[in-house]
Formats: sequence, structure tokens, C-alpha cells
Amino acid sequence: MRRADLDRIVAGEVDLAFRRQRRPTVKTGGTLMTVVGVLAIDAVDRVEPSDITEADARRAGFDSRDAVLAMLEGREGDLFRIRLHYAGEDPRKQLRQRADLSREEIEEIRGRLGRYDGASRHGPWTTATLRLIEAYPETLAATLAEKEGWDKAWFKTNVRKLKALGLTESLKVGYRLSPRGRAFLEHVER
Repeated sequence: MRRADLDRIVAGEVDLAFRRQRRPTVKTGGTLMTVVGVLAIDAVDRVEPSDITEADARRAGFDSRDAVLAMLEGREGDLFRIRLHYAGEDPRKQLRQRADLSREEIEEIRGRLGRYDGASRHGPWTTATLRLIEAYPETLAATLAEKEGWDKAWFKTNVRKLKALGLTESLKVGYRLSPRGRAFLEHVER
């Protein structure tokens, strides 16, 4: 979703989205993490273009039904109407600011990273990735992946796992370690 659309959802001006997809990427009762925070998915319904009303178009942030149809034109898949609302700030923001890690938290993070490393066809990658991001903040993902001989898509997917643990932060370009990530690395290096 475009940032302008997300901002309008946060403001309560938009509460519908229309997407053409082979299958919906969100489900009723689920949530979606975005750059503005968490969106709650209230309903996902398969619809026909003829089901879209002028009121629906305005609720989706469009001037008219025709504008919605023009946006969908040429896209493949079934048409879904998604009802959603802003559910709050990204909980990872507070988590990544917490640098005062308890022994239990350190062991929990180590355990999770160990499972990620153990399940990887590439072998251990988690600590190497944290150190890479520490050494090269604000560096393109493709450049970082290349330094280790990793595929960019694989790298980005796995950095998201570190982000979910509050260890990294995404920037406009690249990443950086969060205070939590820096504190964890200090414990690893001891």
C-alpha cells in the first residue's frame, strides 16, 4: 500500500481496499504490519466489479467507482474487497528500544536465532547478518547480501525475522541495528 493511503487509514478516512489477487494475502480477523503500524483486517470478501458502489469507492479513498475500476484494470486474479482499520503502533518499535536485556531474554533470543540457523540451507546466518548490518548501516540489501554471497530476496526475508525480534530497523535505504540488537551483540561477544 502507498504511504498516502496508509496515512488516510490511520486518520480514519479510508476503511476499504480493493485488490485483484489469485488468493487473498490477508484474512478476516488477521493483521497486517505496515510502515505506519498495525492494520486490522475486518473482512475479506470476493466481489464482482458490479458490486463496487460509489460509496465503496470513497471509503477506499477514490473519487469515483470508475477510478477504482481503472486502478484494477489489467490486473489478474479474483477481486477482493478488504475492510480494515488502524489497530495501533507497530509493537516492534517499543521492543527494539529495550536495550536492558535480562538473562532470560538473551537466552530466548539465542534460542530463536539458533532455530533459524539450524533450519537454514545456508548454515548459520543470524549473527553474521547482525554483524554485517552493524558494520554497514544504511547499505542496500543487495550490497549486503552480495558481501556474503547470499541471494537478495533470501537476505531480505531473513532480515525481517531479525526485525520481528526487535534486533534491526529498516531505513529508507538499508538497515541498522536497534538498541536491542546492539545490546544483544554485546552479550554474544562476551
